[in-house]
Formats: sequence, C-alpha cells, structure tokens
Amino acid sequence: MESLTMKPEEIESESFRIIDREVGDHDWPDAEWQVVRRVIHTSADFDYARNMLFSEKAVPQAVAAIRDGAGIYTDTNMALAGIGKPRLLPFGCQILCHIGDSDVRALAQREGVTRSVTAMRKAIRNPNNRIFVIGNAPTALFELLRLTQLKQASPALIIGMPVGFVGAEESKRDLAASQLGIPYITNVGRKGGSNVAAAIVNALAILAKQD
Repeated sequence: MESLTMKPEEIESESFRIIDREVGDHDWPDAEWQVVRRVIHTSADFDYARNMLFSEKAVPQAVAAIRDGAGIYTDTNMALAGIGKPRLLPFGCQILCHIGDSDVRALAQREGVTRSVTAMRKAIRNPNNRIFVIGNAPTALFELLRLTQLKQASPALIIGMPVGFVGAEESKRDLAASQLGIPYITNVGRKGGSNVAAAIVNALAILAKQD
C-alpha cells in the first residue's frame, strides 16, 4: 500500500520509470516519445509504443501552434474534460466541443447525419479552431478530411485517435495517406479513445511550456 502515501508527482514519475523499463530500447525521438509515453501512461496499453504515427515535424509544429494560442476543438466532452486547461491557459488556447450544442443536435437530425459531423462543420467555421482532437468518432475525422480537401478547413494539427470497429481504422488510414500537408498524430488500428487523445494534447502542452 506504499502508493497511498506517494504524492501525485511521485506516482507519475514512478509510472514513467516503469514504462521506460518495460518498453526498453526504442527508436522514438525524444519529443515523440514524450507523447507516446503519456499515451501509454493514460491507457496502460503498450501497443501504442508500436502503433503510433507522426507526420514529419508534427511535434514541433504542434508546439508552435499551441504557443501561438491556437484554439483546440475536440469531438467529445470526455476529451474536453481530460485536457489540462492550466497548462494551456498561459498560451491563450481556447478549448471547445460542440457535440452537445442544441443547434448541432437539431441540424444533425434534420440532415440525417451524426452529431459529430454537424459539430465538425460548426467547428471549422471558427477560424481560431486550428488544432482538432478526435478521440471517438470516425465520422468526425472523415468529415474534417473532406472539408480540408475542399479547402473549407485549414488545420494546424489533427490528432486522430477515434476508437471502435466501424470506420476507426479506416479514418486513421485516410489521415496518414491524405498528403494534405497537415501535421498529424494518429495510430494504426482500432484502438484510441478520448482519454488518449486528451493525453496527446497534455503531452504537447507540457512540451510547449519547456524552453
């Protein structure tokens, strides 16, 4: 029961030590490893040490966007709750989620599409939303890619971690193969979720606060 007397920062530090030990030697650059390790820490799933994907220079470009005060849009309130606001506050990053908005719900029902699609259409109309964090709905990622191809959206970063059996793997594959020139962080396969999507943002925010 020693963990009951440990401080939160001590538990986190010990968790990272265990992750480093169990993963062992790896080829991740240091900045990318900070992201991957935090995803493992959040999920206790070591598969992420093998299946994460980063576009070239995604981490430094993401850090630059955060330092520039980029607005962050996420597809779920769970991810919204999991993103550490105090770390982003000094940069002026606003964090939004429209999935529960009454106008989004009504429009989705009228048009016969998912609320995630309608919410994404609303999100891209706000020019401050430049970092898009998708941890649940493949339809949100598919729609963002479509809107970007139509030049109706210009993301500074896409974190694509939808989870599930229908469309999740395919949407992430489309993101990695899109050749849109947009920085992205994603993974291969069905795994993902709002918790790991939020963990990625938190890792990037920590890196942004470092010199």
